[in-house]
Amino acid sequence: MVRDKEKPTIRRLTGDVGDMKRGLGVSIALSVVAGVLVAGAASGGSWDERVFGSHVDFDAVASAGPAALTALIERGRELFKAKFTTADGAGRPKATQAIIPTKRKSGINPPFSRTSGPDSNSCFGCHNDPIEGGSGDDIANVFVSEGFESAQFDNIDPSFSSERHTIALMGAGLVELLAREMTADLQAIRAEAVAHARVTGEPCRADLVTKGIRFGWIEAHPDGMVDLDSVDGVDADLIVRPFSRKGVFTSLRQFTINALNVHHGMEAVERFGVRWTGSHDFAESGVPDAITPGDVSALVAFQAALPPPTVKADLPADWRAAASEGAKQFQAIGCVSCHVETLPLKSLVFTDPAPYDMAGTLRASEAKALIRIDLSTFPFARTLQKNDKGEWLIPLYSDLKRHLVVDETVNALGNELQAQRFVERDVFLTPRLWGVGSTAPYGHNGAFRMLDEVIVAHGGDARFSRDAYLALDPEQRDSIVAFLRSLVIEAP
Repeated sequence: MVRDKEKPTIRRLTGDVGDMKRGLGVSIALSVVAGVLVAGAASGGSWDERVFGSHVDFDAVASAGPAALTALIERGRELFKAKFTTADGAGRPKATQAIIPTKRKSGINPPFSRTSGPDSNSCFGCHNDPIEGGSGDDIANVFVSEGFESAQFDNIDPSFSSERHTIALMGAGLVELLAREMTADLQAIRAEAVAHARVTGEPCRADLVTKGIRFGWIEAHPDGMVDLDSVDGVDADLIVRPFSRKGVFTSLRQFTINALNVHHGMEAVERFGVRWTGSHDFAESGVPDAITPGDVSALVAFQAALPPPTVKADLPADWRAAASEGAKQFQAIGCVSCHVETLPLKSLVFTDPAPYDMAGTLRASEAKALIRIDLSTFPFARTLQKNDKGEWLIPLYSDLKRHLVVDETVNALGNELQAQRFVERDVFLTPRLWGVGSTAPYGHNGAFRMLDEVIVAHGGDARFSRDAYLALDPEQRDSIVAFLRSLVIEAP
């Protein structure tokens, strides 16, 4: 632990990875937080190539409370930008990219594989445009597969994998909080319907509506059974999963653990450790317990604290006028039926671990105490408007619901041949359009260079809005593009 004798404040690391090695305790050198870092593998001098000389102690951070948060977020930033090495355990030589711990049947994983991964040294390698935590160019696209029958492949044909463009993480903490509240609402509706059916002895139909978004309906029966056939846009467990193109990841924590394994070959203890696999080094990397729960929490805290996108501040007068008209046209042709401008949020208190994760991701019930991050204390919270109920209005331009995006005649977005986590091939989560002006190219696989192109590619549930867009005169269509391009990611 390194302490500043003059001021009990955090020394922020601003140098390169080499700077990080000179006593990793520097990043959490807060006098009131003792023992937040625990020893890792022995490290050499300041030139040592490993990232981890020490690991974050989850319990120490959680018990320290708000005093440790700045340091935790800063440590997460460092890990987000760090380039993991084989000395850190990167590469998973004897394991696959599968979400469930899976051994390779034969051979050793290559150091890097553009298709099956590991395909990157760092999180920042893909999430870097226009700032850390942002999106990426087409060159940063990844190829995802369930990883069981295709542990390694060198073909980008859709039969083998699905190509995905990098999603910006800005405002991710707010997004997860919205999904948690929506999940709580939907599950409460289900519980109330079941209770009502039991009391009355009659079936009870209930509409699944939360924050103005309708996810179909259910029918509960007196025996406790629930008919889920008419649930729409969400899994049968009624958990809103806001991360990934298909909406299959419940939390930033789950997303982070998956990404560490798939893209870097770094296996988190809470999924690949001795509890679930019987081994401290499941991938046989030579580095036991490579990523601790505290390390994951640092990455989660950094992502959760990222400010949301905003509206471009220095718009020229002609662009401002066009964007104003475009916002009206965007609403008039029905785009807001899916790309909902704002969703209300009751609380800005982000807790880690999350409440709805399942086995293999650290759960709230498994932690002695939760890490609490009050996002209302961050500068970006002052930019959020409130409704008459005092709820924060989160301008993400999404309903966090899955939709069919192709039909028989408009199917440009229907190139995938594999299902992901039981979500149908042509169904995708409504993209969050905040920041869309900074995240070209567009579409789930980055196949569209222009906003006009991806709008025209919409089919299925969005077909009526797409047709209405094409019916506008060229100037009106251009104003919608002007509006979308004004929604940007800017440095805080």
